[in-house]
Amino acid sequence: MKTSLEGWGSGLLGVVIFSGSLPATRVAIADFSPIFLTSARAVIAALLGAALLFALRQPKPSRTDLLSLAVVALGVVVGFPLLTALALQYITAAHSIVFVGLLPLATAIFGVLRGGERPKPLFWLFSCLGSAMVVGFALNSGAEISLAGDLLMVAAIIACGLGYAEGAQLSRRLGGWQVISWALVIALPPMAVVALVSLPATWAGITGGAWAGLAYVSIFSMLVGFVFWYRGLAVGGIAAVGQLQLLQPFFGLLLAAVLLHEKVSPLMIATTLAIVLCVAGARKFAR
Repeated sequence: MKTSLEGWGSGLLGVVIFSGSLPATRVAIADFSPIFLTSARAVIAALLGAALLFALRQPKPSRTDLLSLAVVALGVVVGFPLLTALALQYITAAHSIVFVGLLPLATAIFGVLRGGERPKPLFWLFSCLGSAMVVGFALNSGAEISLAGDLLMVAAIIACGLGYAEGAQLSRRLGGWQVISWALVIALPPMAVVALVSLPATWAGITGGAWAGLAYVSIFSMLVGFVFWYRGLAVGGIAAVGQLQLLQPFFGLLLAAVLLHEKVSPLMIATTLAIVLCVAGARKFAR
């Protein structure tokens, strides 16, 4: 029981950190190209991860783990950041909530395929119901729809779900922060080349908000958040803890209310409470 609660607590902290990722990306691409932003955040996070691995004298992963680490790198270091950055050129950060609501379901599916988990049938009921609530809420907001943006976000969710499940499986052996750090190190050489090739033509005119967005996605979204998230998935279960992502859009709404003084409607509160019940139900029938 203690281990389960520890996994859920760690996963929840990871979700809170991730909740600022899409808004920060949206701000950053106002002045940086999606390709430079994706590569730069990977390089910065990789240097930090490599420093941690060296300072704490972590053993190198075995050759059998390299393919899985490459999958993690393709999914969460390259795939999700690049595809979302490209998508946010066509859609708003608010509209991306539609797809974040599908991420827990994608993670659970890959948890079955890659992690060997077998949730009970009622788990899938609560998971689908929770995802439908998030999507319904987002569509009810009246956001404009872009086919290109939507297709890019669907691809991003698939890549991210695979990266989450693969990383969680590895975390059971290597540790959460070690997995994301090694995945970043593997991705460092090609990402460094891409960053150099896609450097902005001029640094003049780049706003403080864009720099802050780059810093957030590099340090928190790309490294710190995964330390807690992968540990949560590994300890509490990929399918079960993955349902916490249903709350991610609403943490974003809470941040908007506190920091930007935006209005939180009764519908937001009611939907959030209903989703909390879905997460609790999914947790009960996850194993």
